[in-house]
Amino acid sequence: MTEKPDPMTVPFGTVFCDWMATAHSENGVYQYGGAVEAYGDFSLSPAAHALHYASAVFEGLKAHWQDDGSLAIFRLDDHVARMRQSAEQLRLPVPDTTTLRQMIVDSVEANVGEVPPAPGSLYIRPTIIGTEPNIGAAATPSSEALLFIVNCPVGDYFKGGVRPLTLLIEEEIPRTTPQFGMVKSGANYAMALAPTLDAMAQNSAVDQILFATGGDITETGAANFFLADNERVLTRQLDSSFLHGVTRSSVLALAADLGYEVDERPIALSELKEWAGRGEAFLSGTAAVLSPVGTILGGDSDIVFGDGQPGPNTLRLRESLVAIQNGRSDDLHGWRTTVNS
Repeated sequence: MTEKPDPMTVPFGTVFCDWMATAHSENGVYQYGGAVEAYGDFSLSPAAHALHYASAVFEGLKAHWQDDGSLAIFRLDDHVARMRQSAEQLRLPVPDTTTLRQMIVDSVEANVGEVPPAPGSLYIRPTIIGTEPNIGAAATPSSEALLFIVNCPVGDYFKGGVRPLTLLIEEEIPRTTPQFGMVKSGANYAMALAPTLDAMAQNSAVDQILFATGGDITETGAANFFLADNERVLTRQLDSSFLHGVTRSSVLALAADLGYEVDERPIALSELKEWAGRGEAFLSGTAAVLSPVGTILGGDSDIVFGDGQPGPNTLRLRESLVAIQNGRSDDLHGWRTTVNS
């Protein structure tokens, strides 16, 4: 193993493990030989479909050390299912469940020596790219693809760890195209990049944009949005316009377990001030876990939730989630997949 920086001190996702898993498709079927290979660069045609027509999808999931010394991947099967759905939406060759699942497990087991202790984890990035060399295929899907899995030892996604974030409301620019929002593809993230960077350039306090196109709050550029108080947990109902987060799903299930009333419905901008006076806001995502929101900028005045610090309900839900991820509480929903460590 080569000497690498401490993942807890460098930006999230910038340190890569020594081993990866790859499989090329042949006649729509991914050919995986059952063995990992050394992490390294690919050889790719300059005419590869993904480079010209964005035929690429990915996933993001994590493996965590457990209290008993074992290693477990969190919600592996849900991420496999979502990646297969994304590949189908982009008309890429869809990996069968068994192959994709095994490649993820093999990559994690090969890199077990690089998994940092809690609060760190191993971030897992499965990716599919269209590789057919055809620049005349703007209206045709790629018939060939490469599936690969790389791993990163990681710490916190946001600089400064668990701290209150500042969001800026964006009512004009859409997060993505409505029918494409639920696909986990780089094109979706690229659409949110420029507005987010522009907002940060104008106000250094801004961490993320909260997209509320036409007054309809959906998500930020990289996470789902929640409101909570002592009785309820509220988030936007699912449709094709934004990502169906696996962490979002986990939060809702745990909220119900803890006795909260779970509400999935449209959230009006006018509600935010009322919630700020008596409740909390937070973001959820595989990388972000649960990140408290302290302030939302936009409109006539800033909206500060409580005293601007992480609220007790946000921290309670976060701790409940992290306890399952790290094996400190019972896995009542069957979310952990133990791997050989």
